Amino acid sequence: MLVLSDTHGTDDPALTDHLREQIADADLVVHAGDFTTPAVLEGFESLADRLVAVHGNADSAVVRERLPAMETVQTLGVTVLVVHGHDHDETQLSLLARQEGADVVVLGHTHRPGVGQIGEVAVLNPGSHADPRGAQPAYAAVGQASGDVVARLRTPAGALLEQRSLSEGRAGRRD
Repeated sequence: MLVLSDTHGTDDPALTDHLREQIADADLVVHAGDFTTPAVLEGFESLADRLVAVHGNADSAVVRERLPAMETVQTLGVTVLVVHGHDHDETQLSLLARQEGADVVVLGHTHRPGVGQIGEVAVLNPGSHADPRGAQPAYAAVGQASGDVVARLRTPAGALLEQRSLSEGRAGRRD
C-alpha cells in the first residue's frame, strides 16, 4: 500500500519518476485528501490500479462531490480508516476509529509525516510529497515485514526517513 496526502496541485500530481513508478506498481494507493483540482485527482486515478481517496478541506467542489470525507479499507490484514484530519481532534479520531473497527488511521492535513498512536490505534500521516510547507517532503510505503505491518516514510526520491510498526496497536520503533 502506498499512502500520500496533501498534493495541493493545479494541473498534475507533481510526482517524481520514483513516485510515479511506485504508484504504478502498488496494489493499493491511498490518498488522504487535498488533491485540490479534478486534474490532480484524475492524474492519480490514471496511474493507480486501485485508488482509495477522501477529500480534504482545500479540495474544489468538484473533487468534494467525487470523493467521500471518510473511507475504510481492508488491506494487509488490518482495517484502515482514511480521513483528511481537518475535522477531527484526537478524541474524535479515537471514537471514529473504534466505530469503524480500524486498526490504523491514515490522515493528512498537517503536511508533517509521522507515525503515532491514539490508544490502541496506529496513526499514519504520510506528509506531503509536493507541498511540504516547511516539513520534510514525504510519502509512506506500507507493507508486511516479519509478521508486522510496517510503515516506511520515504522522500519523493525514495530515501528512507523512518520505519515504524503499525501492527496490533503497537506503533513501536523498528530499526
